[in-house]
Amino acid sequence: MKVLISADMEGISGVVHPTETNPGGYDYERARALMTAEVNAAIAGVLEAVPTAEVLVADAHGPFRNLLPEELDRRVRLARGKPRPLGMLAGLDDATDAVLFVGYHARSGGGPAVLAHTISDAVLDVRLDGRPVGEIGLNAALAGFHGAPVVLISGDDAACAELRELVPGTATVAVKQALGQAAAIALHPDEARAQLHRVAARAIRRHDQVPLVTLPGPLRVEVDLYGPYTVDLATLIPGVSRAAGARTVAFTADDVAQAYGLVQLLTQLAQIKPG
Repeated sequence: MKVLISADMEGISGVVHPTETNPGGYDYERARALMTAEVNAAIAGVLEAVPTAEVLVADAHGPFRNLLPEELDRRVRLARGKPRPLGMLAGLDDATDAVLFVGYHARSGGGPAVLAHTISDAVLDVRLDGRPVGEIGLNAALAGFHGAPVVLISGDDAACAELRELVPGTATVAVKQALGQAAAIALHPDEARAQLHRVAARAIRRHDQVPLVTLPGPLRVEVDLYGPYTVDLATLIPGVSRAAGARTVAFTADDVAQAYGLVQLLTQLAQIKPG
């Protein structure tokens, strides 16, 4: 059995503020340790259920260099660094049997939710055939494209609800209740880990009962970008055009994988400043 764990940071228990999630910020090192411990709890649950499982962990927050490799369970492999194919789901392929989202957050505009955003502050919204999606929706659709169900999510209550709307059969671990963008009532980290361990084991045992997120192509993709300069750059990409609204670009993708790749590229273009 092949399992992919995609790990973000904003949905980790105890994490509520951007300074905790950005390298060099106040308590970032503590957040890294908390993130690593919650990922280890999920790994322990997966391997309790299926001791022979092949587990790959994708560090999927910010620079993709947050998890402490020396503290990670030695039975797994770690995808680290960027840019890379498939972004937050690095290592996903058609042989993957199940995907787990650990430490995830709600999409931009979804709230109250802790540290809600979509990919980066440069992206205001992403819509697939008119439906707003965040990282949860994009990644669940890409997993479904490769035949892998998302069997578990941990994060705040808003993140859990966002995936449950897409995948009613998924398992959820709400490690905190959102009070706002930078406030929450959180479980003790030990309790969060205990729940993750227990629920991950149960989720893996019933992975074949969880439906896939399937979005057949072609897909109309719209992306609202924060910076007008990024819109100018985006329209240089063949097939990408300005849509209604000064900050919106649109394109038609053959399938989810192509849509995902182009959204990643637009996010990287947003890091280019006017010369």
